[in-house]
Amino acid sequence: MSAMAMANGAVIMGNVIAALFFLKFWRRTDDRLFLAFAAAFLLMGLVPLLTTLMQVPREEQSPFYLIRLAAFVIIICAIVGKSRAAPKQQPPE
Repeated sequence: MSAMAMANGAVIMGNVIAALFFLKFWRRTDDRLFLAFAAAFLLMGLVPLLTTLMQVPREEQSPFYLIRLAAFVIIICAIVGKSRAAPKQQPPE
């Protein structure tokens, strides 16, 4: 196994672990922002997996790079949607 494949494996594992943490937070809070982050991290973990399996020498010149773009678009849309959401009313004290 090459060093690049091992490094990609570590990147994939880190992205999947981050996605699992965000899924846990989403289940606790039911906040769609966490669900969007989980989906984005899964997509970002998919890119090195596909480039390793398909033996793509340069990731930035492959069509798989569009998957990473989609992940960042999901994050941006989730943050914009969260910031535009109406603030919740605080209960009177």
